[in-house]
Amino acid sequence: MLVIGIAGTELSAQERDWLQHDAVAGVILFTRNFASRAQVTELSAAIRAAAPRPQLICVDQEGGRVQRFREGYSALPPLEGFGKRYAQAPEAALELAREHAWLMASEIKASGIDLSFAPVVDLARGNRAIGDRAFHADPQVVAAFTRAYVAGMHSVGMPATLKHFPGHGTVLEDTHFDDAVDPRTLEELQQHDLLPFVAGIDAGADAVMMAHVAYPAVAPEPAGYSPRWIQQILRQAMGFKGVVFSDDIGMAAAFSAGGVKARIDLHLDAGCDVVLVCSPKLVEESLKAVQGRPLNTAALLGLIGRGALGWDGLLADGRYGQAQTRVLGNGAEVA
Repeated sequence: MLVIGIAGTELSAQERDWLQHDAVAGVILFTRNFASRAQVTELSAAIRAAAPRPQLICVDQEGGRVQRFREGYSALPPLEGFGKRYAQAPEAALELAREHAWLMASEIKASGIDLSFAPVVDLARGNRAIGDRAFHADPQVVAAFTRAYVAGMHSVGMPATLKHFPGHGTVLEDTHFDDAVDPRTLEELQQHDLLPFVAGIDAGADAVMMAHVAYPAVAPEPAGYSPRWIQQILRQAMGFKGVVFSDDIGMAAAFSAGGVKARIDLHLDAGCDVVLVCSPKLVEESLKAVQGRPLNTAALLGLIGRGALGWDGLLADGRYGQAQTRVLGNGAEVA
């Protein structure tokens, strides 16, 4: 029900206690949790050892400015560059994106981590938070990249997470700091922002992360709090059967629901399987907030423990150096 953040590069006694709680389904790691490749691999193992049940360990390792682990990892270029290459050589650009996904996922799995929340399938239409994290402005082009990126992640055995449903790229506001409202109709969204999600679901994407954006022509509340968006549109109309994550409840655009308990209750009542509590400062209150709720402990099992490749195995794999040469030679260097 909850994926939580922790404070540092090692587990504290309090954090070990949190992992004992029935509602804690996993941990999301950030730059504050990273010191080195060896350290983060040890931290992942410590999290698993401290919990009485399987834990989902995850991170945002998209590339570009959203890459939590850097030293010892490939300096992945942002997705925007692939979209720019598409006009000249579409098939080559799609193949390069597939290799980007393989490289990113291989390094994360070698660190004992289950998944990186990727790919971003929002449209590149000026949002302050998305920016160069998006492939392209054209939904058909983004749909093609979505299929390629999901295939690249799956080729390593990593689950793919489409974000941010139903589309964060067209509003201007950054929901980390501001409320965001998109006035378009469902029909307009279906013709534009939803197309990459349709493609990703068709490609077998395992999870979706919701946007803290309101679409009042479709539903009055932000999408992550909306039974219409999650249950009627995503689940029923679009046929998605995977895991639905909230975005972080510590973001400013989540505050419209009220306090921590209200944010968690509304996400879960709307149909989210898992709520992200990224700030350690909010974890205690979040654990109290879910007391007495029925637990959906099976929701994440399909995303956990698909086998860690290990760094020795990855470094010995000839594809690794080849992928670095091709992907990083197009706008980045090895860290």
